[in-house]
Amino acid sequence: MEVGAVDMISTPLSEIESRIAALKQAMSSQKIDLAIIVQKTDLFYFSGTGQDAHLLVRVDSGPCLLVRKSIERALEDSPIADIRGAKSLTDIKDTAESLSTSGILTIGLELDVLPVNNFRMYERLFPQATFVDISPAIRKIRSVKSDYELDLIRGAARINDSMFAYAKEIVRPGMAEIELAGLLEAFLRMREHQGLVRVRSFNNEVFYGHIMSGSNLAVPSCSVGPTGGQGPNASMPQGAGSRVIGRNEPIQIDFVATYKAYIVDQARTYFVGEAPEEFLKIHKLALDIQQAIVENGKAGVSCENLYDMAVEMATQAGHIVGFMGYPQAVPFVGHGIGLELDELPILGRKVDSLLEEGMVIALEPKFILPGKGLAGIENSFVVGKDNLEKLTRFDDQIQIVNA
Repeated sequence: MEVGAVDMISTPLSEIESRIAALKQAMSSQKIDLAIIVQKTDLFYFSGTGQDAHLLVRVDSGPCLLVRKSIERALEDSPIADIRGAKSLTDIKDTAESLSTSGILTIGLELDVLPVNNFRMYERLFPQATFVDISPAIRKIRSVKSDYELDLIRGAARINDSMFAYAKEIVRPGMAEIELAGLLEAFLRMREHQGLVRVRSFNNEVFYGHIMSGSNLAVPSCSVGPTGGQGPNASMPQGAGSRVIGRNEPIQIDFVATYKAYIVDQARTYFVGEAPEEFLKIHKLALDIQQAIVENGKAGVSCENLYDMAVEMATQAGHIVGFMGYPQAVPFVGHGIGLELDELPILGRKVDSLLEEGMVIALEPKFILPGKGLAGIENSFVVGKDNLEKLTRFDDQIQIVNA
């Protein structure tokens, strides 16, 4: 891809129609008359636009996109046939009732992310309706990627692979973590990174990812992942900080590339100079865990079983302390990705769901070495009928930099 060659593609109508059909099927099974979609990522997924809008979906009629701002942009972005301007909340009520004569008894809302004040607003608009959470159905639909989505995710993987190669060229002792972060962020931005990594969970924030070095790799933080880092300040206590990178110490780059809204998640460890034997041995253990999940992971396999296998391998190797975090370990070894960083499925404790063909997962077996740093790996994979296909292909080994 040429730097600066911006290609503003729109989501194909066939994709939108397939997604809406899956949503209507879920609504029918839950006896939901109307779904109101407002969360930014869900709205883009089902309509093709990120404008300020409400998407109204009824089982017995076509979808209607009500746009507050900007309707001109929404008409350019979205292939939905029925796109209208909306100036007031009354427009939402009137339009929803006009789409069908069968009445509105049950309304589905994204209750996992919808603010309470907004929920109260919908209660006032539809006082006779019963409200239910449609988020689980939406997240389930979004967890299985189409060929169109997988092509975009593969594009993100190619970009991230090139970024990790570039990192090996520029990392050097004496530079601050945040300086390295800025150079790599610029590299990705010039290749159409959208500048934001979307996450669904409340109060969870991610920029491009984490860059940490030495003991900063073992600094606990509020990050929902196994690593955190010092961060630039107490308000953003994760990721790169002012610490200066030294020789013979680990530097982990854990970055998310985006391409046309879709993401991959990937991490590699670098050493300027020599990598101590302790890190090499634990890194090999992380690679062994990754390989075991790859060999056993396929459509129909239990997410919990894969997680339990990873924990057992770490335990048998004598490194369960620090596996997936220290002093608090996170209860997963992999997570779904797509438009957001925290999608389904979750390869985690007491997660009894099964993998499905077309799901995309970031596997991240990592070990915190208190006071010393981190050893581990992260790659993105797509679930196949018989295997896990690796998407991020940059060399998995610890990267030794001679500088």
